Amino acid sequence: MPLPLLAESAIIVGAEAGDWREAVRLAGRALTASGATRPGYADEMIRMIDEHGPYVVIAPGLALAHARPGPDVLTDGLAVVTLATPVSFGHPHNDPVSVVLGLAIKSADTHIEAVAELANVFNDSSAIAQLAAATSASQVLQIMGNRS
Repeated sequence: MPLPLLAESAIIVGAEAGDWREAVRLAGRALTASGATRPGYADEMIRMIDEHGPYVVIAPGLALAHARPGPDVLTDGLAVVTLATPVSFGHPHNDPVSVVLGLAIKSADTHIEAVAELANVFNDSSAIAQLAAATSASQVLQIMGNRS
């Protein structure tokens, strides 16, 4: 399955977040700005982390925030938020996080597939550092496009 479309409106570069909740909220805001989700999806992503712990921190410096498909997901979507100052999610090995991906998938059938496909993008460990250093949405699109 191809990765969900990454719209320029779903990219926030050099954001400031006081904590992981704020960082996830920014990813939610970016997904909403792109038309993929309703504003309530950010709360769902936060609730999942509150319930299940920092499992979304999938690599050093990288969090993949997502929630189950539900009424707040309008269409498949992907958001990228880079943080000016990394935040801690409470992960024992992969904190602090400087890149937060937001993923919204409409169908439960393709949810796991999409997460796995997105994780494959980051098999190249330099991708996280390149995203963290990006200074524009077009740079982020180029980095993500070169790997998908």
